[in-house]
Amino acid sequence: MSIATVNPANGETLKTYEAMGEEELERRLQLAQATFRTYRTTAFAERARLMNQAADLLDEDQGEVARVMTTEMGKPVKQARAEAAKCAKAMRWYAEHAEELLADEEPAADDVKDSGASRALVRYRPLGPVLAVMPWNFPLWQVVRFAAPALMAGNVGLLKHASNVPQTALYLEDLFHRAGFPEGCFQTLLIGSGAVDDILRDERVKAATLTGSEPAGRAVASTAGEMIKKTVLELGGSDPFVVMPSADLDRAAEVAVTARVQNTGQSCIAAKRFIVHTDVYDAFAERFVAGMKALKVGDPMREDTEVGPLSSERGRADLEELVEDAKRSGASVLCGGERPDRPGWYYPPTVLAGITREMRVHREEAFGPVATLYRAADLDEAVLIANDSPFGLSSNVWTRDESEVDRFVRDLEAGGVYINGMTASHPAFPFGGVKRSGYGRELSGHGIREFCNITTVWHGA
Repeated sequence: MSIATVNPANGETLKTYEAMGEEELERRLQLAQATFRTYRTTAFAERARLMNQAADLLDEDQGEVARVMTTEMGKPVKQARAEAAKCAKAMRWYAEHAEELLADEEPAADDVKDSGASRALVRYRPLGPVLAVMPWNFPLWQVVRFAAPALMAGNVGLLKHASNVPQTALYLEDLFHRAGFPEGCFQTLLIGSGAVDDILRDERVKAATLTGSEPAGRAVASTAGEMIKKTVLELGGSDPFVVMPSADLDRAAEVAVTARVQNTGQSCIAAKRFIVHTDVYDAFAERFVAGMKALKVGDPMREDTEVGPLSSERGRADLEELVEDAKRSGASVLCGGERPDRPGWYYPPTVLAGITREMRVHREEAFGPVATLYRAADLDEAVLIANDSPFGLSSNVWTRDESEVDRFVRDLEAGGVYINGMTASHPAFPFGGVKRSGYGRELSGHGIREFCNITTVWHGA
């Protein structure tokens, strides 16, 4: 498998890398195991000092690492800088809160007495080396939101990044090294996906986290299950964006455009299915389509670019197949829908209407700037359409009616419900999904505890 930087804006291969051999992988696994033995005993204050230093370095490197990300996977450089800033924020958040989140917990005194103990507590202890299999779409953020809590908990990290972002992957290892973390705390493994299975089977690797496709998640979960190892999976998403009659339509349509095309639409939590009450469908559709048409598509290195190229030629072909299937089955193209005649892997912002359950785009994730519009007769139908998906990552609801809010929060099958706003991840809030969107949670206290040994400590009377 090729490990290379290929500029999606023009298809040019800029750098290639040899996959690590067995000898180098063995050296790194040994180092991870040895480092964990001592790093796990470091004080929270020391871990926080190192994490804050990493955040400071990332702030200094923001412009440089943003250009690297844009060169490797095509996100507009302005968005890449924002991603780097978000990572530094998350590092500082965990540096500040990790000790509190992992503090010993004391059961109720009556329960302690009833158990026959003089004292009892629950302690969170690190597991060991954790393998992270990460995607290209947010090549810095996806890794940091694992690495910051894992390292603050006392674990060490082994990163298998997507093969099209090797420079970003190597930068992350160098970042933690420059911050002063002990050698072996965070290592990048330049390997193809075929090598993941053997590493996950290694007894020195204690757990795994994966963000990526459903097939990749199934493969990792299968091996981890066989080896009885903890996993966290964040897989695909086809998030609904529901608009009810009481919504602020101008604001809803404006946010809908951003929610669909953030990161050129290559985001698991991007809104993809826009479900609009029939009373406001035409008004919303007019505003939404106008907003999608107005987006500036172009060179991702330009500051005014809002939509860049897709990350790969294969990714664009997959998106085109979904659109063409919908068109053949009767969908209306309200804007876009045709590949532009220009170098690079560009695809225009596209809105499809008249979607039916037989169309692939109804049940598959459109990973690019393609939106689908649905008309709902009432709240019940809106919920029915929203839940008619194999995915359940997040959701967006626009309404000023509190009774409707209560219904959506109760009934939507998703890991998040965002009212009058778009889904976004924040270090203080748990992130993850249900159904085929995966299991487990990242971020917040829930995320840092995922890779801890939750230990009962009991003292006899």
